[in-house]
Amino acid sequence: MSIDKDTAARVAKLARIRVAPADLDALAGEFNTILGFIEQLNEVDVAGVEPMVSVTPQRLKRREDVVTEGDQQWRVLSNAPDAREGFFAVPKVVE
Repeated sequence: MSIDKDTAARVAKLARIRVAPADLDALAGEFNTILGFIEQLNEVDVAGVEPMVSVTPQRLKRREDVVTEGDQQWRVLSNAPDAREGFFAVPKVVE
């Protein structure tokens, strides 16, 4: 896939990035470089490769889930502009 000057202008508009018309050729070139790299990555055989979080094997640190300061619903709701029946009340946004 190749990105031309018009497509680069459309992408810049969609991304809400102001790009001078003189810079559109350079932007299209950068997009084409990125797409070329992605095409290279698609050629790599990753069958049998497990997903990983990091390049070094790690385990996430865990802690016990213990309630330390419970029963403070009234304090939390005291900051709400509108609270009803123990919950935050919000205006209806979907008809």
